[in-house]
Amino acid sequence: MARAAEDPFLAPIQQMTTEVAWGQVWSRPGLALKVRSFLSIAFIAALGKHDELRTHIRGALNNGATPEELTEVLLQAAIYCGIPASLESFRIAKEVLDERSTT
Repeated sequence: MARAAEDPFLAPIQQMTTEVAWGQVWSRPGLALKVRSFLSIAFIAALGKHDELRTHIRGALNNGATPEELTEVLLQAAIYCGIPASLESFRIAKEVLDERSTT
């Protein structure tokens, strides 16, 4: 969605996402950012939105998540969203982790 800010057609949805998701929901007290990241990863994995999943896995790592914690979140999600969605989510998480280890 980062590219949306560069495109006038997509800019309104990016602005709404920034204001509502990041400005109103993610900034609320009550849940640590890492916990919010875990919830988002599980929901996005269940929905099969793999481009968004990459972004949120990176965010979770930036919010202090460990690879072991990501494994547990994805295993938990597998119970509810199914093995095929989980397998793809694991592949994406591995790609993100590999990217981080080489930079």
